[in-house]
Amino acid sequence: MLQIEEAIELLRAQVEEIEETEEVTLDQAIGRVLAEDVCADRDQPPFPRSPLDGYAVRGEDLAGAGPDSPVVLKVIGNIYAGEAFTGTVGAGEAVRLTTGAPIPDGANAVVRQEDTDEGREQVAVKKEVAPWQNYCYQGEDYKAGTVLLKAGRVLTARSLSVVSTLGKATVKVKRQARVAVISTGDEVIPPEEAWRPGKIYDCNRTYISSRLRESGNPPVISIHAADEGAKVAEEIKEAAAQCDLVITTGGVSVGEKDILHEVVDILGAELLFWRVVIKPGSPTLAFKWNGTLVLSLSGNPYGAMVNYELLGGAILNKLTGADRFLMKKETVIMDDEFAKKGGRRFLRGIVENGKVRLADNDQASGSVASMINCNCFVEITPDMNGAHKGDEVTIYRFA
Repeated sequence: MLQIEEAIELLRAQVEEIEETEEVTLDQAIGRVLAEDVCADRDQPPFPRSPLDGYAVRGEDLAGAGPDSPVVLKVIGNIYAGEAFTGTVGAGEAVRLTTGAPIPDGANAVVRQEDTDEGREQVAVKKEVAPWQNYCYQGEDYKAGTVLLKAGRVLTARSLSVVSTLGKATVKVKRQARVAVISTGDEVIPPEEAWRPGKIYDCNRTYISSRLRESGNPPVISIHAADEGAKVAEEIKEAAAQCDLVITTGGVSVGEKDILHEVVDILGAELLFWRVVIKPGSPTLAFKWNGTLVLSLSGNPYGAMVNYELLGGAILNKLTGADRFLMKKETVIMDDEFAKKGGRRFLRGIVENGKVRLADNDQASGSVASMINCNCFVEITPDMNGAHKGDEVTIYRFA
């Protein structure tokens, strides 16, 4: 039986970070891991531009301008955003322009439209503007040659908006992890089926598949398999042939229907471990078949959730290089009571403002409704006398 840290280390050693890359459009790139640096091939903005609607002028021409002593300039042109102006602003001249329009040669400032009489052929300016005031310089955002995004970054809406300023329609990203999710159990039925006595709906496959989608890495296979060793073995063989990781739930304990031990024998797979020091979800099993890692979790809903987050997340982090699969470990203050002691437990918690309370005082391993508001797990170690209000406790916060 392994400590959770030992299990994580062993599982991560079984996989290598994915190096395959692909080119995807910006619309497809959200949540993907960038495979190469993104460098600027031009200045941004690519020209000096106006930050407001007004007139491009020479600031030195407006010395002494005021409401009672306006300076009158000749308007030699008009520029809208997206247009260019080929002339040069000379002494005593101005060009009318809108926000975002290029500031023409010769001009070194922009006077606000509100500080003028808005003239078309000539304009009376009623306020001084110093040289380089209201002037957005070329390259003010970034210069050509700047590394804007480093390889390994998870692409977000913010980073992709920067990529789009370069005029790039695609980016090179790492291939996503190919993950299969297989639930087992003759008692388990999919949500679309009518309920029958003795049956329960399959929440484990929904949870794991949804968490993968939530992390930007949807499963390539998500199926249910009946409690027959030979059939489950075939499903795993088929999934392993096309996936980096296979995750199963159910069939890992010691009952007559706990068939994953039989599956390991049928496949002639390499058993890595069975059982982890953790409550709930201790009877977790891991094996390798034909080079593909298989992580078999408890069919107990909360046990499957905990071990997917702690073990599955660590594997996916190694495969993809993305931290979004890892829970964030923190120390906070307990704002609740949990009297049970003994063993290493992970409780459903709700952390706010540096304090954590329990999402469910019962903490029954078959309960799923209490996960709705849960945003962390609270760790209770064997040396702790339960957990009491005011204690410092370790939590694992959902990414």
